[in-house]
Amino acid sequence: MSGTTGKAPSGSAGKAPSGSAGKALEGIRVLDMTHVQSGPSATQLLAWLGADVVKLEAPTGDITRRQLRDIPDVDSLYFTMLNCNKRSITLNTKTERGKELLTELIRRSDVMVENFGPGAVDRMGFTWDRIQEINPRIVYASIKGFGDGPYTKFKAYEVVAQAMGGSMSTTGFEDGPPLATGAQIGDSGTGVHAVAGILAALYQRENTGRGQRVNVAMQHAVLNLCRVKLRDQQRLAHGPLAEYPNDDFGPEVPRSGNASGGGQPGWAVKCAPGGPNDYVYVIVQPVGWQPITELIGRPELADDPEWATPEARLPKLNKMFQLIEEWSATLPKWDVLERLNAHNIPCGPILSTKEIIEDPSLAANEMVVTVPHPERGEFTTVGSPLKLSDSPVTVTSSPLLGEHNEEVYVGELGLGAEELRLLKSNGVI
Repeated sequence: MSGTTGKAPSGSAGKAPSGSAGKALEGIRVLDMTHVQSGPSATQLLAWLGADVVKLEAPTGDITRRQLRDIPDVDSLYFTMLNCNKRSITLNTKTERGKELLTELIRRSDVMVENFGPGAVDRMGFTWDRIQEINPRIVYASIKGFGDGPYTKFKAYEVVAQAMGGSMSTTGFEDGPPLATGAQIGDSGTGVHAVAGILAALYQRENTGRGQRVNVAMQHAVLNLCRVKLRDQQRLAHGPLAEYPNDDFGPEVPRSGNASGGGQPGWAVKCAPGGPNDYVYVIVQPVGWQPITELIGRPELADDPEWATPEARLPKLNKMFQLIEEWSATLPKWDVLERLNAHNIPCGPILSTKEIIEDPSLAANEMVVTVPHPERGEFTTVGSPLKLSDSPVTVTSSPLLGEHNEEVYVGELGLGAEELRLLKSNGVI
């Protein structure tokens, strides 16, 4: 946030001089009015890229501060892991003074992000037209469940977006129900899409001098990630999908278990000793078939016309992976991995969350990081997947509720200490 009180154009104060070693988004100020996951995941990425992200919360705080707590009376991991590297202020935007302060915060920001229900910000009195009047240069991003149409007012959660974006109908086994994926493609996946839109709008502002509206719907983001299934829906018009292990095909893309469904067949094969995550995912490329036959003790299949070519193997994918599994089930997954990799065969062990959080290579890559916290002591979180050579990321703690009220309201907006006290006692902050 700028330290001035005038109405200078946003994006001018606080920028690193050209050629300096500042972060990629240094000088960009983000007013973060998001909550739960889809929005906070987006603004956390912006913070990691160097933006000054000020999280504006109601005086009661983001609901996730209290959800899924593992330690009583402190911010939950749900909150801390989605709000690192931010500042926090509180504001009751339903009060007149709250609206005045929000107006000033908008005036001083480059980006505003919200993920309230449809129309909520408009009902506060801050329509897009009004926001443009306050700050013509602002990029105003909204994350909603759905685009315009019959679903617009539906409430959206992670798995609702998966259900309506094509993910659930194509995830699971042929004879089982549709399944949700463990990856948060509806929430955090949408957050990544929002960041792309925000960065593009900031770049375009360099040429136009004005901000713009960025709208991202969770259903749309999930559909974008399910693009290949829409490819296969169209291919179905020309006959069964040979790359799928399914025996029967109807009018829609079926669930196909762990099949890759791509040009190179893959499957998760069991390993010893048979625990819930004792599996290795194996891709069988044409060049990999001969060494695989050697590994599984069936070298004659390399030249057998019934098995030698990808076209010959396609109708027998289930049998092919059964043969591989008869071999892999006798070995621990790390031994299977070593032997397959020795022949440059694409594969990967199924890693449990415990294995991931304890993986030294992920720690070395700063993808699993331990962060000090003023109340929790410390917590482990996922680091930034974006690795920029000139903009390294140091993950810092999520803020306490209202931790930066004085810093922002007094130090940057120029309020007096007595007014700050009155704002608090009157429930404005």
